[in-house]
Amino acid sequence: MSNEKIPYKIYLSENELPASWYNVRADMKNKPAPLLNPVTHKPMTFEELQPVFCDELIKQELNDSDREIPIPQEIREFYKMYRPAPLVRAYCLEKKLQTPAKIYYKFEGNNTSGSHKLNSAIAQAYYAKQQGLKGVTTETGAGQWGTALSMACSYFGLDCQVYMVKVSYEQKPFRREVIRTYGAKITPSPSDTTEVGRKILAEFPETGGSLGCAISEAVEAAKKQPGYRYVLGSVLNQVLLHQTVIGLETITAMDKYGIKPDIIIGCAGGGSNLGGLIAPFMGRKLRGEADYRFIAVEPASCPSLTRGKFVYDFCDTGHVCPLSKMYTLGSEFMPSPNHAGGLRYHGMNSVLSQLYDDKLMEARSVEQTEVFRAAQEFARVEGILPAPESSHAIKVAMDEALKCKETGEEKTILFGLTGTGYFDMYAYKAFNDGTMTDYIPTEEDINKGLAGVPRFPCNEI
Repeated sequence: MSNEKIPYKIYLSENELPASWYNVRADMKNKPAPLLNPVTHKPMTFEELQPVFCDELIKQELNDSDREIPIPQEIREFYKMYRPAPLVRAYCLEKKLQTPAKIYYKFEGNNTSGSHKLNSAIAQAYYAKQQGLKGVTTETGAGQWGTALSMACSYFGLDCQVYMVKVSYEQKPFRREVIRTYGAKITPSPSDTTEVGRKILAEFPETGGSLGCAISEAVEAAKKQPGYRYVLGSVLNQVLLHQTVIGLETITAMDKYGIKPDIIIGCAGGGSNLGGLIAPFMGRKLRGEADYRFIAVEPASCPSLTRGKFVYDFCDTGHVCPLSKMYTLGSEFMPSPNHAGGLRYHGMNSVLSQLYDDKLMEARSVEQTEVFRAAQEFARVEGILPAPESSHAIKVAMDEALKCKETGEEKTILFGLTGTGYFDMYAYKAFNDGTMTDYIPTEEDINKGLAGVPRFPCNEI
């Protein structure tokens, strides 16, 4: 089909909403390494994970063989409130850049939570309700996941307890108020409400917190309360699975109009949105049906893929979670408090880590002032104020489009716009005022974080 006939926004019908999530692990030759028990260093069993996670989510986490996981009808009905999400042709950005490249983005900000996080939040809340639980605990960084989960728990009548990274809690008061409006209890992390929080505060009294800290507190809180389980917004395979609704809709919309992306770009923190976008395309690549170039974009201040090590590490700072083999900066790595762009997790999802190690995906790190400059330019021509996290992908998409301008190549670029940035105005203010600074960890900073990686025979750094 001629590109002149492609609309500005491509919408699918409700009937085209995916009926199943796609499990990319089924098509991977090299499967991601299993979670390990931190004491025995043996693969975690279903029974060992039961005190922390919902039963059905454990099954999804451990499933490496089933390509399709059916989406329960009640979840699909909830999805219809805001899905299918639009695939947008960035005509105005193309014109601004004067590039021959064709730029598309999948927009996930058209729901009250403002991001893609609701795709997994509603699924995890559903399974918790089905299991008869009283409530769930979780962590949140920038606040998008906490917002989404508080919405989902409100829908199902579940109690929701959120531990929010302290620096974000302080920088984003309106985000935390939305979370409270939906009925969740929110605590800045690290806090004095848990044993692990008190321990972290004793060692790092001035810390602004990290996702690793918040995860530790949320897991402890879940274990100590009967009828509660821990749920999370990124990193684990079950979350990536739920987020494949993004890529499945995208691939359907592109196929409908005969569009084949050459480059697919996503921001990368723990990996949920990146994995959700690229998974169906990666499946085609793994099966030999098509080829694409994938680029993961992470902040230079928290560069797990580009400067981390591919080893088993704790998923949390308090060392109460299983060990995951991933690209990591070390569970004790603390991002600089001046980093306002989100994506603050010390490690990367194990599936994406394996794909990156197999050289099926590239990674690039970018500094936050350049990220916000790209966000501002995008907002001025496309009419959407992007979330700082999403803006990492915008920055690299623009870079690739400008390369096409230099070479004259008419490549098709696809990136994920994970959400809106209307609760990130303190960060935008810092950029606009010229007070935003960049921070790049030194080798000493990186080595200090990696020093905490557990040492055992199959885990040499």
